[in-house]
Parts: sequence; C-alpha cells; structure tokens
Amino acid sequence: MRSIWNGAISFGLVSIPIKLVNATESHSISFRQIHVEDGGRIRYRKVCELEDREVRGDEIGKAYEGADGAMIPITDEDLGSLPLPTAKTIEIVAFVPGDRIDPLQMDTAYYLSANGVPAAKPYTLLREALKRSQKVAIAKFALRGRERLGMLRVVDDVIAMHGLLWPDEIRATDGVAPDTGVTVRDQELDLADALMATLGEVDLADLHDDYREAVEELIAAKASGEEAPHAPAPSGGGKVLDLMAALEKSVREAKESRGEKVEEAAEDVAEGEVKPLRGRRTASASASKAAPRAASKATSKGEVGKKSTSTAKKAASKKATATKESTGAVKKSTAKGSTAKASTAKAGSAKTTTAKKTAARKRSA
Repeated sequence: MRSIWNGAISFGLVSIPIKLVNATESHSISFRQIHVEDGGRIRYRKVCELEDREVRGDEIGKAYEGADGAMIPITDEDLGSLPLPTAKTIEIVAFVPGDRIDPLQMDTAYYLSANGVPAAKPYTLLREALKRSQKVAIAKFALRGRERLGMLRVVDDVIAMHGLLWPDEIRATDGVAPDTGVTVRDQELDLADALMATLGEVDLADLHDDYREAVEELIAAKASGEEAPHAPAPSGGGKVLDLMAALEKSVREAKESRGEKVEEAAEDVAEGEVKPLRGRRTASASASKAAPRAASKATSKGEVGKKSTSTAKKAASKKATATKESTGAVKKSTAKGSTAKASTAKAGSAKTTTAKKTAARKRSA
C-alpha cells in the first residue's frame, strides 16, 4: 500500500520510524457530469481571473483569503517549517481505556507500518504494550495542513490510528431530542427487548452495500439496452401505526426470517422476549373470558338446583300418593276379607239351622 505520510512515533524517549497508509477505501460509484442534450462531458477548467486564461497544475499554489479579500500566499515550505513537534511526529501524550473515547470523535483510520528494519523492535514493543495494558494511546499529529488528535490501538498485529475530532468540533445535542413529553410503557419496552433479542447479533463481514449492487445492475442493464430494474411501489406509506402492533409484528417477522416457529395462540416464549407482556395480557384476557363463563356456570348451577328441588318435590308427592294408594288398597283388602268371613259365618249358621229343622221333621214323622 502506498504511504501518504512518513514520520515517527514519539513514545517517551523512544522514536519509531513509521509510514502512514490509509486503512479504508471507498467502493462508492462515482458519476460524471454530462450535457443532457447531447451527452457531452462537462469539464472544469482552472482559469486565472486576472489573466483570463487556463493555468496548469504546476502553476497553482495555495493562499489564505483575508477579511478584506486580499490573498496571502502560503507555500509547502512555510507549512513544513512550522515550529511544531508534531509536524513529522506522532506524539503520544497519554494512555487511556478504550471506552473513554466517544465514537462521535472517530474520523479517518490509518495503518502505521514500521519504516525499515531498525523500527521493527520498538514497533513490536509498543504494539505488545498496548495489547497487555488493554488501553489505547492518545496522540497528536499534523497532517494536510492541520494538527489533529489520534487514537492508536492494535488491529491483528498492526498498530492502527484513528484520527479524532477535537472536543470543540463535536456539536452539543441541544434541540435534537424530542421536545414533547413521551411516556414509554413497560409493555413497549418488553417488546423492544424481545425484538432486540430476536434480531440477535450479526457478523459484520456478512453485511454488504445493497445500494451499490443495485446501481451496478442498473448500469449493466442500461449498457446492454435492457429495461432498467424498478423498485416496487410503496404500500401504505405514511400511515401512523400502533406502536405495540408494530413491535409485535416486527418480533414475528424477525423470528420467521430466522426460521423459528411462530404460533399465534400458544407460543413458547423464551427468556428476554415478550413473556411478561403476554402473561399480563393473557391473564386479563382470561379474566375477561372467565367472568361470563363463571356467571354462566353459576346460572347453570342455579337452574340445576331448581330442577333438582322441583324433581325432589315431585318425587315426594308421587311417593306420598303411592303410599296413600297402597294404604287404601290394604284397607279395602282387609274390609273385603272381613266381609267374606262374615258371609262364610252366616252361610255356616244357615246350614246348621236347616240341618236341625230336617232332623226335627224326621223325628215327628
């Protein structure tokens, strides 16, 4: 990789010659400006406004424009001779824990390469010291006409440096947060936690630039004379969704995208998902459903009780009637028996009287 700056790291009295190379590269697609009517390239020519002619690159320098519009020429030699120790040196000023650095301050990243064989030993020493301390080094350096802050840390076996913005270059957050009072319910936080747990982690190496791929497909289609791909029409954009419904739907879709089984009614809820919320909602729903059921059961029990009482009364009445009937039958049967006995007795008495009369007639004859 081509170096963009040569200098040294100042580590106390130790000086480490290094080369600075860019650690990142841009893959964005660039476009040219054209004349819409005929497709001709639009080019910019650098013209001296005093002589009204185009000038070459080696004729162009830099200057500072004063308040009155006057141009004050500044040469590379002027900048290179500034009385700054950081002009050619990355000066380490402190070692701090990595979490002390606000990500808002991070800017362009660079790799620091040992410049020459003698630099290998002190370079390795600094690298291993950073590893063992689990700290980062805060440094000052000058690059492209300005002094900057830097943060040195270890990436694999290389010392990397992140350019840092100065603290006064970070804007305050005043007026950025919502200025209306909003209350977030525990149920909404539960669902947000469930969505975060469902989405889980991701390997950043698997992420890619979808926009760049779409632009490449567009260019390839137009170059081959094919129809350019178009995005589907947005469906229902601008609608205000219920936050709870949107969170629940997001959790379901995230689970489905990961191949997890999603059940509407009886879903096994894992720890960290929507268990508290669904428990509360299920309890309330069960209570609301149980109330009419309980009332229905109570009514049914009342009706059954009434029916049982009525049945018992009818049975008792029938029993009493049957008893009376049987008693009457017994009495009638007894009366008939008495009458039969009386008749038998009368018949026997009549027979005796007739026999006596017959015997008396025979004697008189």
